[in-house]
Amino acid sequence: MSWIPFKIGQPKKQIVPKTVERDFEREYGKLQQLEEQTRRLQKDMKKSADADLAMSKSAVKVSLDLLSNPLCEQDQDFLNMVTALDTAMKRMDAFNQEKVNQIQKTVIEPLKKFGSVFPSLNMAVKRREQALQDYRRLQAKVEKYEEKEKTGPVLAKLHQAREELRPVREDFEAKNKQLLDEMPRFYNSRLDYFQPSFESLIRAQVVYYSEMHKIFGDLSQQLDQPGHSDEQRELENEAKLSELRALSIVADD
Repeated sequence: MSWIPFKIGQPKKQIVPKTVERDFEREYGKLQQLEEQTRRLQKDMKKSADADLAMSKSAVKVSLDLLSNPLCEQDQDFLNMVTALDTAMKRMDAFNQEKVNQIQKTVIEPLKKFGSVFPSLNMAVKRREQALQDYRRLQAKVEKYEEKEKTGPVLAKLHQAREELRPVREDFEAKNKQLLDEMPRFYNSRLDYFQPSFESLIRAQVVYYSEMHKIFGDLSQQLDQPGHSDEQRELENEAKLSELRALSIVADD
């Protein structure tokens, strides 16, 4: 990070110790990284929530489409099976909506609020940088008069330059100290701020998948035929498909 885009008019005197400048750059760099990571996490959480909602809405639509399909018109057993599926999908969608609402409230919104702090922080850093440039400019002006022959007019201009420098120096030092004090505190606060959010995220997922286990467990009990394994069902499907292929309307010429 470079705070001096041009060297023209810079003072010879080192007005800010290099250790102070390194400390400032280090702390501000950590906050810039935190800002980017917070923005990315908020975006990813929103995409994940939207994808979850789209998944459960699509599952409900599939079950509704099956209910209106001619397949169900004359087969009561198949109708019962699809009705059970439709009920399960609607229950899943309801719990999914509840989960997403919880995540929106306890994770996405806090991320958004946390991210809203950074523009103010960045503005404070810009004000500190402007104060530093003013400080350097006036310090260079003082040094210029200090190097001149001490005539009456020069001494008057030197005195005036020093008077101009004093409040600017104090303003920079105050801004610099405030940021050096507050930036580490803000960075360290992230743990206490976000821990409840991610605990809530985990709890929401646990509740949701626990409910899904119950819903699909109930559905499995309704659909399972005693003594039928997955391999047997696959063989039965292949046999029925072979019968369909043998029909003249789908047979090859």
